Amino acid sequence: MTDLRSLTPARVALGRSGASLPTDALLAFTLDHARARDAVHAAFDPKLLVTGLGGLGLSALAVASRAGDRQNYLRRPDLGRRLDAASEQALTDAAARGASPLVIVIGDGLSPKAVHAHALRLMRNLVTELASAQIGVGPVVVASGARVALGDEIGAILAAQMVVVLIGERPGLSAPDSLGAYLTFAPKVGRTDADRNCVSNIHRGGLGCEQAAFKISWLVREGLARKLTGVGLKDESGEGTQIAIAGSPD
Repeated sequence: MTDLRSLTPARVALGRSGASLPTDALLAFTLDHARARDAVHAAFDPKLLVTGLGGLGLSALAVASRAGDRQNYLRRPDLGRRLDAASEQALTDAAARGASPLVIVIGDGLSPKAVHAHALRLMRNLVTELASAQIGVGPVVVASGARVALGDEIGAILAAQMVVVLIGERPGLSAPDSLGAYLTFAPKVGRTDADRNCVSNIHRGGLGCEQAAFKISWLVREGLARKLTGVGLKDESGEGTQIAIAGSPD
């Protein structure tokens, strides 16, 4: 049983004490469950991300969804998919300064902890990969109270050919800080998960930031060239298997 447990972080071969779990397994489960809940309710600091992006030489703009606060965000997923009025106007003003083929959105999602842990490191690698592919990046949008589909409205206002949403995924008991990347060609309100590609499970125990940046860059390049994302675009990058079609954390 110990050999099996060494192969996976999943809860297998835990043993038993009578008809119940052993105490150490029960306590470990309780701790991981608490960590997952804490990740959902962790504070999100958009100013910190904007400053960090500036250190990478990227301009950034902070926006917010219509959710308003975390409780509304969790109770009303639909509010996290649309911008509030002030953010819509700010993006409209930014759009007047010119369009970019690619817009990257960094959203808190269901694990702000994941965003603060991995987003800047991923961006550092991703910018390098995109530069090698001669793909320019417009202003990065940092979004509070964001669901994946918020990127559709952001991309449409900024007249982007493609939007990449980096967002905290729903915390799991073995990975409360997993980041996901969702790519949508020709973003507009009303797009569905079938129109997206997803590179998921980005965290220290999963897909590394360097590998993830390679995959995302490959998908961006091919998606722009083929003018599609989603079920019509398969992973042919040759770098591992941590990729999915759609799979939104919403």
